[in-house]
Amino acid sequence: MIIQNSSEFAGASTKFDPSEAKLRLIIDSIPVIAWCALADRSGEFWNQRWHDYTGLPIEGARGGDWRSAIHPEDLDWIENKWRADLASGHAGEVEGRLRRFDGEYRWFSFRYEPLREEASNIVNWYGTITDIDDLKRAQEALSANEQSLRLIIDSIPGLVATMNATGKVELVNRHSLKHLGRTSEESNEWALGNAVHADDLPDLTEALKRAVETAEPLEHEQRLRRADGVYRWYQFRGLPQRDADGRIVRWYILATDIEDLKRAEQKLRESEEEFQRIADFVAQAIVVLSADGNVAYVNRVTLQKTGLTLEEVKAQGCYSSFRDRIVGLAESLPFHPGDVVKVRGGYFSSAFHPEDVENLWAKRCAGLSRGEPFELEIRSKRPGGQYQWVLLQYNPFRDDQGNIVRWYVTGTDIQKQKTEQERLRNENVALREEIESSMFEEIVGSSEPMRQVITQVSKVAPSDSTVLILGETGTGKELIARALHRRSDRAAKPFIRVNCAAIPQSLIASELFGHEKGAFTGALQRHIGRFESAHGGTIFLDEVGDLPAETQIALLRVLQEREIERVGSHHPIAIDVRLIAATNRDLSAAVASGEFREDLFYRLNVFPIALPALRERVADIPLLLEYFVGRYAKKAGKKINHINKHTLGLFKAYDWPGNIRELQNVVERGVILSEDDTFSIDESWFKRKPREASIAPRGLPALAGREVEMITAALAESQGRIGGPAGAAAKLKIPRQTLESKIRRLGINKYTHKAR
Repeated sequence: MIIQNSSEFAGASTKFDPSEAKLRLIIDSIPVIAWCALADRSGEFWNQRWHDYTGLPIEGARGGDWRSAIHPEDLDWIENKWRADLASGHAGEVEGRLRRFDGEYRWFSFRYEPLREEASNIVNWYGTITDIDDLKRAQEALSANEQSLRLIIDSIPGLVATMNATGKVELVNRHSLKHLGRTSEESNEWALGNAVHADDLPDLTEALKRAVETAEPLEHEQRLRRADGVYRWYQFRGLPQRDADGRIVRWYILATDIEDLKRAEQKLRESEEEFQRIADFVAQAIVVLSADGNVAYVNRVTLQKTGLTLEEVKAQGCYSSFRDRIVGLAESLPFHPGDVVKVRGGYFSSAFHPEDVENLWAKRCAGLSRGEPFELEIRSKRPGGQYQWVLLQYNPFRDDQGNIVRWYVTGTDIQKQKTEQERLRNENVALREEIESSMFEEIVGSSEPMRQVITQVSKVAPSDSTVLILGETGTGKELIARALHRRSDRAAKPFIRVNCAAIPQSLIASELFGHEKGAFTGALQRHIGRFESAHGGTIFLDEVGDLPAETQIALLRVLQEREIERVGSHHPIAIDVRLIAATNRDLSAAVASGEFREDLFYRLNVFPIALPALRERVADIPLLLEYFVGRYAKKAGKKINHINKHTLGLFKAYDWPGNIRELQNVVERGVILSEDDTFSIDESWFKRKPREASIAPRGLPALAGREVEMITAALAESQGRIGGPAGAAAKLKIPRQTLESKIRRLGINKYTHKAR
């Protein structure tokens, strides 16, 4: 609409035609504040929206009261801008805050344009005031986000940049500018190119060009010059940003300093070269594998022993072609069947014995998958075609994160050890066969003294003759007694063993012959003695030399009359028993000294069998050692196949004062402590003593010149008794036979202390 008279809007005229009234209604209804002013800023017009928003009367706004609705901080700026544009006659726009009727300020855009006559004179100014508060707040939030994002990007320790679709650098973070010594204006592709090492610039240019053309992610390494002029290696990675149509609009690039990594790689290469030089001079086969098991390096010794070149080994590799030879093995391997490689024509088939390849491959795959050190034994082929046993030891090398990066494998020639093992195995087999052929019942031995004993046992066993077994403690007297019983006609009947030294003197008669109820205090019921229990079979009286005098008389009657009487009874009981006695005492000396009845001795000594001490049958020690090692290894659930030669020498050289029982205990201890399949013991277990020390007193370490006084006092306290729990030997804590020997050697009269 062309305004002919601006006073109509200033209220100068009050006459409006209908079209003007309609126009006024439209102006009051538009969703912005509209106003009009004369060329000299007087006679303003304000529409109804002004009053509705500010709550101020329209008349006040016409008179200049509109200033009261402007935020005090924005008023000067708005007026100065308005005056300047009024003077210049140019349209203008200014932003400021306007107070709403409820007192809240919101941002508005003030826009105004001049209305000119045909002569270009300004006759009116027309303007609008539009609410832009929401837009303003959105812009502020966006600006804050951009600042936060910029702060994050500037804080990234790497070099960050953006490129447009053509490859021109648009934005570089602050760290990049500081690091490269550039300003933001210099952060374009040419300035960045100036920072790149001259030798690397062509490659970088080509990489950028290829990335832009192919739209593929960028990954490239080159050297950049820092602000101090030093070049360092960087890795560039770039990813494209695409719009909704898939077109690339921007590239985001991150450059990471990898100088330390490069130096570490160089140092590693140098170390590997040094390792290779050293490995080539080691007289042992060495192979280096990658993490997946492929051959990375073999030393000179390996090549010499296999007759292959390094190129041939790498070309064939461990994974060359394995499937044809490993039929059905895939299911048992820790890999997918499709990954199981073939062996025909590969390194393994040409380097190792065909019978060992499949087993080696299965164990190797299992070991590599576990990631722990492991060993393999295999026959390796030499250039001449012969095979020799080799021990392969695999050890993994891990990085700082624990990932396996290399496997180091050493090959040790163990042909001599294998040959020796085979020889020992054959010897052991022969020894076991010898043991089996040398065993009589459970008696192990093939020496001449033992053959004589076994001959005697074989001859006397079928008879009912009384047998007296003589020998030192631990020589196996009970085994001989049992062999006599099993070889006799009484084998199906009882075998009753009685240790005479272990039964108190007051109870030994009751134990041997039984007692009636009430026969003595504590006899609450009838007790069947050992002789009655052995009726029809064999009774074995061990340590018979320790029987008290009254029991010796009763035993003599049993042997003469073949009948017994229970304690507390006068009715004889006939018995059918074969008697076998044993002692480690010198019964002849005991008879001479009056300790043992002479007539009983003759009754017992019908068929004497003297067992040799272990030191008198050294030839049997290997058999005994093999027998007991096998016995206790089976009991302990261990597999012991060999006996150490040095250990066997120690066993043969020792005098064994405790005889077979001592040897048995030493073997049991050694088996318990064994950690592999070879039996061995510590030399310190044997206290080396001269051979004559075997008859020297043991257990009296501090007697010296007081031996006679100590023995005399012990005899007096025990009323002259030597053996038994209450005897002088027990009080002095020494073997009875040792005490008797010392009594004879020192000339002590033990009968002076006998109870009267």
